[in-house]
Amino acid sequence: MIRPVVTGVVDTGEGRAAADWAAREALRRGLPLRLVHAWEAGLPEGEAESALPELRAPQYHARRVLHSVLDRLSERYPQLHITAEQVHRPPVPALVAEAENAELLVIGSQGPSGLGGFLSGSVAMATAARIERPLVLVGAGETAEDEHLMDDDREPSPHRPVRDVAAALDIDGPCDEVLEFAFHAAEKRRAPLRAVHAWHAPLSHGVPDAAERARIRTAAERELVELLVPWRQKFPSVVVKGELREGRPAHVLVGAAAGAGLLVVGRRRNRAAVGSRTGPVAHALIHHVREPVVLVPHD
Repeated sequence: MIRPVVTGVVDTGEGRAAADWAAREALRRGLPLRLVHAWEAGLPEGEAESALPELRAPQYHARRVLHSVLDRLSERYPQLHITAEQVHRPPVPALVAEAENAELLVIGSQGPSGLGGFLSGSVAMATAARIERPLVLVGAGETAEDEHLMDDDREPSPHRPVRDVAAALDIDGPCDEVLEFAFHAAEKRRAPLRAVHAWHAPLSHGVPDAAERARIRTAAERELVELLVPWRQKFPSVVVKGELREGRPAHVLVGAAAGAGLLVVGRRRNRAAVGSRTGPVAHALIHHVREPVVLVPHD
């Protein structure tokens, strides 16, 4: 089964940037692109034709938004197979359902609230906590040029090398899904990979001295090197650099994202019967990182 790249369509800067990012990613992966617009306001399904024109107007506008994005992407990426659909569901359930059959789901990372289409911010948080597929969050203004390093005029340029892919790794827990996605993304982009691990010395027995901190850092560095060995062998074309940063993960990863073309982060699957949450790291990334971020679910 070929899984498409799916993007939620909304008429905002974040939504337009997410749709373009999704189109470029679908081309890189050789996959189709699916555009979905959620419609939760206005008339129930099947009643639009008999309603007064003033009641039909909001839904007609929503359809125009979807078809406008479809036309723009079809013109910009003529070699890409694109489908589009408007669904009569609230944003979060619609996104979660779409993600079930998607290679990855792409939405805007921030945005205003309101009715019609996909909303960002709180919707991104709720969606991230519930889906079982990778979720990509894209900020407003993100362009194809931003995937490249800056030229001499301090402007991103397609004539410069691509920015690296940064992967946040927890060497004390499972991270195969994160590494698989990150190496694959770097390979497709022909980009270097930066494997970032946040370490800190525990304070349970008081403030550690310099020798203890050096010991902890050395051990973390050794574990990171060993963790990457099989992945270097599996993806020999990817240039990999390990990077250790001292500090709490949420703070470290916000800093590590700066300058990256893509930040790949793991998110532990929520197995609770009631409620859902993304955790402090995902929360910080959704609200404070402007670069594209991929949240990869894992056990």
